[in-house]
Amino acid sequence: MGNEREAVLLLRDIDQSYGARQVLERVNARVDAGACVALLGENGSGKSTLLRLAAGREEPAAGSVLFRGECLAEDHRRRRSEVASVLDHASHYPDLTVHEHLMLVALAHGHDRRAHTVVDAALDAHRLAGHAEAYPDELSSGQRQLMALATTEVRPYSLLLLDEPEQRLDADARRELAERLTAARRRGAAVLLATHDRTLADAVADTRLVLAHGRLVDDH
Repeated sequence: MGNEREAVLLLRDIDQSYGARQVLERVNARVDAGACVALLGENGSGKSTLLRLAAGREEPAAGSVLFRGECLAEDHRRRRSEVASVLDHASHYPDLTVHEHLMLVALAHGHDRRAHTVVDAALDAHRLAGHAEAYPDELSSGQRQLMALATTEVRPYSLLLLDEPEQRLDADARRELAERLTAARRRGAAVLLATHDRTLADAVADTRLVLAHGRLVDDH
């Protein structure tokens, strides 16, 4: 498997609790460059919590989260620039159009002269070109999910974290999502996603981890 510094993301002996409720117990996982790990399990099994820990949005009660071999807080500049995520309850600005949302992300992550080109390509890829001037509240729930996913396409990243990215997507959009994730892997990105869609997991992941009651179990 190589040493720890070769892993883009290493989750080591992770415990997490909320009050007296144990949510994760001694969870270990790693994601290497060009690899995809799919987290499977029922609602409440700990998948979303593990992703929030991986993103640095929470601190584990025990264990460590290493990004390229270092413990990094979410506000560390390098982590912000290298980690893209669409987690639970993706936020948006109600007064910005879809195009403005994507431009904001593109410009914040170093695209300047190419920002419009990158954004237009992402709008086309996510079937949002006809809704570029719409506001988030004017979109369907599936279109808002596509907008959230499109934000990851207008910025560079070495680690992509996704929480049930297939939510509210139709069959064609799920297939296109699988194609984009496969392309991200080919570019060398590490991908960690939680999903209920085993077809998606089979299409994009080389490793599947199953959580049950906060513990990793065998995948049957």
